[in-house]
Amino acid sequence: MKNFRTFELAKTFYLSSRNSPVPYYVKQQLNRAALSIALNLAEGKGRQSRKDQIRFFRIALGSARECKALVELHTEAFTTFQQRTIDRICASIYLLIKNAR
Repeated sequence: MKNFRTFELAKTFYLSSRNSPVPYYVKQQLNRAALSIALNLAEGKGRQSRKDQIRFFRIALGSARECKALVELHTEAFTTFQQRTIDRICASIYLLIKNAR
């Protein structure tokens, strides 16, 4: 998914968050949500209709907000880079949705 900045951010966050020192049950939830961001962005980007794109981008945004909440609840386990990356992902997906309308 070259030239899709939001997907690249999601991929970076997913890869960096896999090694976060959080409890196992948190790590499982974080990994699922972070993977969901990237997969839904990819699926949405491949859709032809705007309605379908927006649907998948909204799901990705929900997963991104879930990751953001986990990061905020376990701030000590995440680097500043990871915290900023999830903020950028949320903002970027929001703009994707806004501009797709």
